[in-house]
Amino acid sequence: MSSRPAILPGVELHQLAYFVAVAEERSFTRGAARVHVVQSAVSASIRRLERELGGALFDRAGRQIELTDAGTALLPAARATLAAAQEARDAVDEVHGGLRGTVNVGTMLSTGPIDLSAVLGRFHEQHSDVLVRLRQASGGSTDHMQALRDGTLDLALVGLSSRAPAGIHLTPLATEKLRLICNRDHALASRRTATRAQLADETFVDFPVGFGVRGVVDDAFNAVGIQRAVPFEVATYEAAAGLVRNGLGLAFLPASAARAFSDLHPLDVKDVAVTWTISVATAPGRRLSAAARALLELVTRQRHRGSR
Repeated sequence: MSSRPAILPGVELHQLAYFVAVAEERSFTRGAARVHVVQSAVSASIRRLERELGGALFDRAGRQIELTDAGTALLPAARATLAAAQEARDAVDEVHGGLRGTVNVGTMLSTGPIDLSAVLGRFHEQHSDVLVRLRQASGGSTDHMQALRDGTLDLALVGLSSRAPAGIHLTPLATEKLRLICNRDHALASRRTATRAQLADETFVDFPVGFGVRGVVDDAFNAVGIQRAVPFEVATYEAAAGLVRNGLGLAFLPASAARAFSDLHPLDVKDVAVTWTISVATAPGRRLSAAARALLELVTRQRHRGSR
């Protein structure tokens, strides 16, 4: 008899887990790596699942696989089934005094005063049987919001305004000032502060739309009627600093990140509010596993420390 419980006649939990992994990764190779199973076994399992359900779940014709209509319909049901099974396991694990499972966490380029590495280290010491999967997103905090809604992340550290997007709950952990940096030859390099009037005609280096810092700065300047020129978009602080260093524009960085570039000149902007709030985000419509709840509690404890 199989050790894996059947969900429908002939359908087992591991088949649904493989299906979800491949669907979310849009790749059999990456999906197999995620579930730590050889690709041939994952492919064979999904072919059996397709036979048992009576239809193709993936369109394999292109260079990147896509879900068919049947696969799209199955995905939320498969996630819900796996979540229910995890909840049952959690109940047993809690009785036995231990936590297991996987927690998917989103993070940013910088988490400001929140030492996420230290938090994850303490969590691993306390719950060594829990696997934490940490990821950044090419679309920044905005991508994390969608991943929380569709269940591919359990929680995420994000840099957004205090307004929570639809379907998302934000717990603010810390705030940090954004500082403007310029090179030492810039006209503002002799000043400690700048005004919005002085910045109206400047060129800016910034992060892609969707990143938390970009959203905070765009909102602040739009609120005072300034449309910034942003011809340079980069995905790292180092790349932004490099462009600023070579006279290609000004950039806003979190104060903790700006300190790392001592050859660049930092300023504050007097009449534009550019404060970055670091929050932990969850989707209240989804029940977290016991392991995810334990990690969320540990992260949330940083709120007072990070705000000092």
